[in-house]
Amino acid sequence: MNSSENNTVVSGMRPTGKLHLGNYFGALKNFVDLQDKHKCFFFVADLHALTTAADNPDDLASNSIQMVIDWLAAGLNPEKCSIFIQSHVPEICELTTLLGMITPLGWLLRNPTYKEQLNELFRKKYAGQLDKGAAEKMAMLSEAELSEMSSFGFLGYPVLMATDILIHKAAYVPVGEDQTAHVEIARSIARRFNDLYKTDILVEPKPLFTKIPKVPGLDGRKMSKSYGNSIELGEDPQSVRKKVMTMFTDPAKKRANDPANPDGCTVFAFHKIYNPDYEARAQECRQGALGCVACKKHLFELMQNDIKEFNERRNFYASDRGILDKILKQGAEQARQSAAKTLREVKDIMKVL
Repeated sequence: MNSSENNTVVSGMRPTGKLHLGNYFGALKNFVDLQDKHKCFFFVADLHALTTAADNPDDLASNSIQMVIDWLAAGLNPEKCSIFIQSHVPEICELTTLLGMITPLGWLLRNPTYKEQLNELFRKKYAGQLDKGAAEKMAMLSEAELSEMSSFGFLGYPVLMATDILIHKAAYVPVGEDQTAHVEIARSIARRFNDLYKTDILVEPKPLFTKIPKVPGLDGRKMSKSYGNSIELGEDPQSVRKKVMTMFTDPAKKRANDPANPDGCTVFAFHKIYNPDYEARAQECRQGALGCVACKKHLFELMQNDIKEFNERRNFYASDRGILDKILKQGAEQARQSAAKTLREVKDIMKVL
């Protein structure tokens, strides 16, 4: 395939719970923009979710469907892109096995997110015991205990992730600038396969860097369900209003007419997203011309129409499971057709009947 003709994009999300505004502005809004410019495959990564939650899969199916509803409400159009659930494309698992045969174990052990996610598993295991001595406890875990916390799927998830991309011969993977390692492992596996078998059938994808606005949580930290500081997609407007009124502001501003620094203010970070005149708002803040309460009220006024319209679209899709099943069936068929071609090529090269 001529690289100049290949504009395929692949990306997915793990269905680990309700999506929030950080997910929307960090990835989902970009999905919506990309579908008008590229051939896109967007998938619910339910198999990836199992790499860290196989012992508690009760909400996996429900979370997967709820994620699709959010995607559609956000503007993903099944006539413009393929929307599917990862496990509905069995070719992915088969190609993962084959590519796993040529992926060095050292690559997986050196994967920068392996230890990060292992630490996350550790935090979950010892929840409530991390007030002191957490680092020491982690250091004292034996290799056997660490191995017990990990699994074959957990260690090998980069191969599965690479397969998600390579099986569609994607030219681009949308990522933030701090996520290039996710693309590099796919490039490395494709390059190793092509070198080993003297072929060029696997495409080395390129990162598609996107400008992602900073979306802090209510407390100024990264928005995260685990921090309890998020505004969820589909949340009731009055619930959002209450959360907006609790957002952190500049602690140096004691009175309404005190000058403040908007750069460290959570409310202003949202004004930069929702308010086209955010620079004027920043000037008012620095001059002490507007109190924090009034600023928060204005922010919610700017947000509420978007929230109302999103919720209406979400309720429409949530009310008809038949529409969802049809969209997912269509997306899986499109994804399987694309995947089957690559899988057959790989099997032929590896002499697998």
